[in-house]
Amino acid sequence: MMKRNEKYSSLPIGEKGVDIINIKAIEDIGYVQTDAMILNSVVPEQDSSCQQGLYFQDGSRRVDYILTYHIKKSGAFRKQPTRHGGSASNRSTKKDQPQPGNKNDPEIGEQDHIIDYHEDDKRFRREEFEGKLLEAGLELEKDEDTKTYGIGFVKIHAPWHVLCREAEFMKLKMPTKKVYEVNHGNNFVEKINTFIYKITEPLHPNVEEKRISSVKHLSYPFSREKQHLFDLSDKDSFFDSKTRSTIVYEILKRITCTKAKYTMGITSLLANGVYNAAYPLHDGDCEDENANDRKLLYEEWASYSVFYKYQPIDLIRKYFGEKIGLYFAWLGVYTQMLIPASLVGIIVFLYGCATLDDNIPSMEMCDNRINITMCPLCDRTCSYWKLSTACATARASHLFDNPATVFFSIFMALWAAMFMEHWKRRQMRLNYKWDLTGFEEEEEAVKDHPRAEYESRVMKKSMKKEHRKRKTEKEKLTWRDRFPAYMTNAVMILFMIGLTFAIVFGVILYRISTAAALAMSSSPSTKSNVRVTVMATAVIINLVVILILDEVYGYIARWLTLIEVPKTDKSFEERLIFKAFVLKFVNAFTPIMYVAFFKGRFVGRPGNYVYAFQSFRMEECAPGGCLMELCIQLSIIMLGKQLIQNNLFEIGIPKLKKLIRYFKSKRTSVPEEENNKKLQRYEVDYYLEPFAGLTPEYMEMMIQFGFVTLFVASFPLAPLFALLNNIIEIRLDAKKFIAELRRPVAARAKDIGIWYNILRVVAKLAVIINAFVIAFTSDFIPRLVYLYMYSTDGSMHGFINHTLSYFNVSDFKSGTEPIEPMQLGYKVEICRFKDYREPPWSLNGYDISKQFWAVLAARLAFVIVFQNLVMIMSDFVDWMIPDIPKDISVQIHKEKVLMVELFLKEERGKLQMLENLIARGKEAKSMENCHNHSPINRPQSHKGSNTTLHSQNIDV
Repeated sequence: MMKRNEKYSSLPIGEKGVDIINIKAIEDIGYVQTDAMILNSVVPEQDSSCQQGLYFQDGSRRVDYILTYHIKKSGAFRKQPTRHGGSASNRSTKKDQPQPGNKNDPEIGEQDHIIDYHEDDKRFRREEFEGKLLEAGLELEKDEDTKTYGIGFVKIHAPWHVLCREAEFMKLKMPTKKVYEVNHGNNFVEKINTFIYKITEPLHPNVEEKRISSVKHLSYPFSREKQHLFDLSDKDSFFDSKTRSTIVYEILKRITCTKAKYTMGITSLLANGVYNAAYPLHDGDCEDENANDRKLLYEEWASYSVFYKYQPIDLIRKYFGEKIGLYFAWLGVYTQMLIPASLVGIIVFLYGCATLDDNIPSMEMCDNRINITMCPLCDRTCSYWKLSTACATARASHLFDNPATVFFSIFMALWAAMFMEHWKRRQMRLNYKWDLTGFEEEEEAVKDHPRAEYESRVMKKSMKKEHRKRKTEKEKLTWRDRFPAYMTNAVMILFMIGLTFAIVFGVILYRISTAAALAMSSSPSTKSNVRVTVMATAVIINLVVILILDEVYGYIARWLTLIEVPKTDKSFEERLIFKAFVLKFVNAFTPIMYVAFFKGRFVGRPGNYVYAFQSFRMEECAPGGCLMELCIQLSIIMLGKQLIQNNLFEIGIPKLKKLIRYFKSKRTSVPEEENNKKLQRYEVDYYLEPFAGLTPEYMEMMIQFGFVTLFVASFPLAPLFALLNNIIEIRLDAKKFIAELRRPVAARAKDIGIWYNILRVVAKLAVIINAFVIAFTSDFIPRLVYLYMYSTDGSMHGFINHTLSYFNVSDFKSGTEPIEPMQLGYKVEICRFKDYREPPWSLNGYDISKQFWAVLAARLAFVIVFQNLVMIMSDFVDWMIPDIPKDISVQIHKEKVLMVELFLKEERGKLQMLENLIARGKEAKSMENCHNHSPINRPQSHKGSNTTLHSQNIDV
């Protein structure tokens, strides 16, 4: 198949910088391929068109993909850096020569003739893999003489016939020559859209795709037999760089190597260290003088100066593919929908501020004339205290615990339903615009393609059965094969959840013990700020633990998914997302759940408190309730995660990794000649951080969506903080994708996948949690019960006294009474505590009172009514708004009709052409018959007629 090009064999050894091999390519339908060439590239001239590394050495063939591998260069090579021929193809022709120790091959590390068999094995596997790539029709060019010392680069180019073949296999929809007019709705709707567009024109990015197009190309899955349907006037730009790299990646994934060691695709080779990186190239530099899509995205998307503009979604999809395009489109819709939620949240907060001085319960708590003495907050070291000292906490609680928060909870539940419906409609518009409306069949075909790890596991299972001489049908992994992995998953997930609960319980013990220790302090300021100090330090500890466990749980979720060996990439991704979300959700919200629903519920009463480990008295809520503490905990954890984990980590970690790789390369002793070279495009991209998928980005937003919706009744400003974060997050992610990460392989997708189901679950869960927060954490229900059942004058006067029970200090257990009972300056005989219990002078002293059961019944009734009412309203919104916009459904139907008409017209043309040919044949035959009957030319005509008839039959 391959032969040495003799044209270069007469060169002196020292001048052989290029070793060229002709490859007889595979002939394609309607295409005859010329001889391709694989080169060991030399350093290009400064003015060459391939200087930036975007093209092969000939300057015409574009680099579609890059593979990198480690090479070991001997000391002799460093002293005389002469490049020699060394390609996968020419080495395969030298089977008679000993491979190890060959001085002409710079890949083989040689030190005193000691052979590194491990590197030799990798080299053989690379040779076989690259040979299979050549057989698949790809063209390769190696570069081992770059500024990146010790790294070899394999440049891959997909010629036209390979692109056509793979595009047909992958059913890629490409625009045809046929165009049609897009109907944006009736005249009134079109006028409104035009008016809105003119108003918002300054908010649109300055890219070509921003204009609303009135025509659209009809798209059809590419077919080599129907190439006449497509506009192939410029073959170089027909398949863009994103599509070319996707096609090459599909070939790399399915290539199987069997000679050295069985490997399935590039993923196995990367995992085994045969290659250390594989990536497509960026289109150019962000600050390049020449215009390119990357530079345009950097200026119109990744810059903080354009934070107020819409995202260029079409250009993002063109550069990164549909999957990443859909993520940023979803993030944009989510951020836009946060604007009305933020405005309503601000209004609710301002309502709390405006009605602060009219709130009777907080005014009663702050009134020093109402002499209410409260029971000690801890045993022995704590003394009696005045209720008026909790004035500030009570007033602050009203900012978030007021009737408007109930309205805001209902509003946010409907907002979540509106947001998901709006996204479904936006998603359908993008599917139509990006030609993804018929993607289901293609997705099913791709979904069934097994992963390399699965194939390897099945092969090992087959080999074991063959060794036992058991003939079976095609093997597959059953639940029995995966049972140990499933058991490991169940045990590890339960253990991790238990670990989270244990850490939260440890923080609870810290709060209790620290509060008791600070109460023993001799400093009055320390004693007066015990609650604030304990709460602040505990929240910070919770935040640090959450940040650490988030990273740990991410690695554990990936490991647990790997040992399951899912069959397909889609299955792998969904299982990974589910595990990671469960672990991170529990990690983020367990401390908040404790404050919302458990703190202060199981404390007992004075004289009969509940103790942990018989020594730690369970902590109580503040006199104003736990809602204020819940608000503080939620805000600090939310803001801390967004600022530290989502922003600082996203900026710092990629830059740190890039810096480490740079210093590692600098630490290697590099010859002066190589140090003076200019970095090529593929070398610059090599130093960028590899793309790790969209799971971290989505996960970050799902947790934020939980903060915005789950406990919004306690923190109405959560949507505002989320909005401010997302405005920065969009530009931060954009800059990371454009400037900090290697270019991802474009992946097709028609929706956001399992993340939409997670959104629905969180939205439904938010209704239930907010119902319980309003009913059990806030004082909304007790106030209503008091107002309508126990108030004497129909007002809230006396509410505080109504919620406090009496305790006789003589009933303290021995050893629990305060050490300093006279701290207030007078002897205390009766103290108060927050609960609904009978007074000590009643027959059933300290028993649960009737008021408790009335309030509990009202709370449960509220939960049931609120939950069902909001669920019905959300489902009504879901039902009212159609998933597919009417104009899009009309356009999709129009496309199908036009496609049928196009093919019918083509078939009619073929039939008409065939009929014309047959008619011409019959006419020629009749004319020949006339000539045959002529008496003058009968002998000649008879002979000629046979020839003519024969030629006509061939033509027809």
